[in-house]
Amino acid sequence: MRLATVTRPGGGSSAAVLRGEVWHALPAPDLSAFLRTGATPQPGEPIPGTGATPQPGEPIPGAVPVLPLPTPGKVLCCGLNYAEHIREMGRELPSHPTLFAKFADTLAGPQDDLVLPRGLQLDWEAELAVVVGATLRRADRAAALAGIAGYTVANDVSVRDWQNRTAQWLQGKAWDGSCPVGPVVVTPDEVDPAAGLEVVCRVNGEQVQRDSTKTLVFDAADLLAYISTFTVLRPGDLVLTGTPGGVGAARDPQRFLADGDVLETSISGIGTLRNTVRLTD
Repeated sequence: MRLATVTRPGGGSSAAVLRGEVWHALPAPDLSAFLRTGATPQPGEPIPGTGATPQPGEPIPGAVPVLPLPTPGKVLCCGLNYAEHIREMGRELPSHPTLFAKFADTLAGPQDDLVLPRGLQLDWEAELAVVVGATLRRADRAAALAGIAGYTVANDVSVRDWQNRTAQWLQGKAWDGSCPVGPVVVTPDEVDPAAGLEVVCRVNGEQVQRDSTKTLVFDAADLLAYISTFTVLRPGDLVLTGTPGGVGAARDPQRFLADGDVLETSISGIGTLRNTVRLTD
C-alpha cells in the first residue's frame, strides 16, 4: 500500500492512499496529521499499531505527491550504518548506532529545488527512511518492527564544511530545506528492507552510490527499539537509517554538489526523488 500527501487541483493538500492508478483522499490535510489520528487507510489494510478505519475517500484527479510528512514530531538519523561507508570514512564498525537529530524545517519535497547559499560543501547521502506508525517507548525488537508504518526515500544532503567545524554534526545536518523526502510511504507488507532494497544516488545521471539495505549494520527495528529506550517515538516520526559508501567527501579529490546539479535518489519498491540544487548569493 502506498500513502502520500498530495496536492488538490483547486489548492491545498490531502493525505491519500493509492488504489490502482488513482489517489484517494484520507481524512486529514497531510500524512503527518493522518498518522497522528491513529486511523487506518482502508478496510482490511491497517497501518501497524493503529485503530479506527475511515470510510473510503473521494478520488483526487491530477493529484501530485509532495513532502509526505511535513510535520514530524521527531526526525532522528543514524550515521555510519553501512559497512562500506564506515570504512571509507576511516572508522571501525560501531557497537551502538551513531545518532543525531534534524528538524522538520530541514525537509523538502520529492521534486523541490534545494535552495542553499553559495560556497558550501554540499554532499549527497541517499537513505532509506522509516516512518513510525505507533507509540514506542522502551520497545523491544518485535514491538518496534510491528510499529513501523512504512518506508520512504530520503537524501540527507550534508554541509560538510560546517559539519566538520566541531565534533558535533548538527550544524552540518540541519540546514533548512536540505533533506528531500518522498515521494510516497510504502507499507511493510509491500517492501522488506531486510530482504534487500537497492539504494541508488545519481548526480546529473551519473551513479555515485549503490548498495542494498540488507547490508545495514543496524536495521529499522534495531534503530527504533534503541531510540525508544531514551525518547518516545510517535506516529509520523521519521528515522533515517544512514547512507551507503560513495559520498563526495570521501572521494579523492573530494566532490561536492554545484549550482544546477540534478540529484536523483531511488530505492527499489518505493520510488525516486529528483531535486535540483539552486545556490543563491
